Amino acid sequence: MLGAIALLLSCQLAGEIIHRVAGVPLPAPVIGMLLLIGWLALYRKERPGLEAVSAWLAAHLAIMFVPSAVGLIDQGEILKQYGAGLLVAVTVSTFLTMIVTVLVFRWAMRFVKDEKHGGSGA
Repeated sequence: MLGAIALLLSCQLAGEIIHRVAGVPLPAPVIGMLLLIGWLALYRKERPGLEAVSAWLAAHLAIMFVPSAVGLIDQGEILKQYGAGLLVAVTVSTFLTMIVTVLVFRWAMRFVKDEKHGGSGA
């Protein structure tokens, strides 16, 4: 369990370092996620600890939105000025995120099915 948490935090930290030092125009968590995907692709094995930690984080994801929701309360004037635009941006980006998530999930499921049937997965 601690190894899984350390792996997640290490990828997050490496993403943050790459973002700040190299100036990569991607958010640090996205870079960290790409590093984690690369790590998982290079070292293929069952990781029940990582699965358990990821499931726990996903189950409690709503808690992570509390600080940002509280921060919005202080931004009332900005919300009045740009609220409609923000609402459109959030709606469109949410819709696009859902589409990309479905496409990636379908791609990953095909990859996993190939692995189970002895395929190369590529």
